[in-house]
Amino acid sequence: MMTALTLFIAALGLGLIDLFLGRNLAIRPIVTGTVVGFILGDPVTGMAIGATLELAFIGLFTVGGAMPPEILTGGMLATALAINAGAGPETALVLAFPIAALGLIVKNLHFVFVAPALLHRADTYVERGSIRGVSAMHILSGFLWIFWLACVVGVSYAVGSDAIGALVAAIPEPVTVGLQVATGILPALGFALLGRMLINKRVMPFFFIGFLLVTYGGIPIVGLAAGAAMIAWVLVDAERRRTSAQQPALAMNGAADDDF
Repeated sequence: MMTALTLFIAALGLGLIDLFLGRNLAIRPIVTGTVVGFILGDPVTGMAIGATLELAFIGLFTVGGAMPPEILTGGMLATALAINAGAGPETALVLAFPIAALGLIVKNLHFVFVAPALLHRADTYVERGSIRGVSAMHILSGFLWIFWLACVVGVSYAVGSDAIGALVAAIPEPVTVGLQVATGILPALGFALLGRMLINKRVMPFFFIGFLLVTYGGIPIVGLAAGAAMIAWVLVDAERRRTSAQQPALAMNGAADDDF
């Protein structure tokens, strides 16, 4: 029970650090696995499992409206259960994604039921002109979000891997299939929402140039991204120089207007 409580505190702390201190990747498996390893007295195995899970979760980031499986619960709990069972990264990989899917369900429940209630409460503080009240509602929503996930980690470790496996297996097949379909659709939706915000007439040609270079030119994504960064650097510097050159002319025009 003490270990479960320690894991709960660790999950809560890492989640709050990542949420409130600038998204510093403190919840990535390479970090959480190492922390779990120290808690359970086997940091080497924890680091090895965390590194393996990091490779599996490396592409799972929230993009636009796409919600990936919850990596804080998946990474920490899978590592803890694998170490407790005397197993290795293979067992952790089997456990990580079902646990992450369960954590995503808990996260979505928070955003469906708890966060809207706090949002409406924040609206009342807006009407009163209370900045502290609005800030408190936002902070409370974030804290509760991480608190539920930390509870999943602590309670799940306390009841054991068999109970978690039975709970995941008890989810009806239509729900599981629906989650799989949604997992496939949401990344595309997220990229579409992100593209709607970022893509305009000015940057659209660069998007299609990059697509053609990757598709037909065989250029790796990393090389294309590096080249795009250099092009962006040149364009931003040219824009800065053009703006700097226009400022003296604008100042002279303003002075001439003042003479009249």
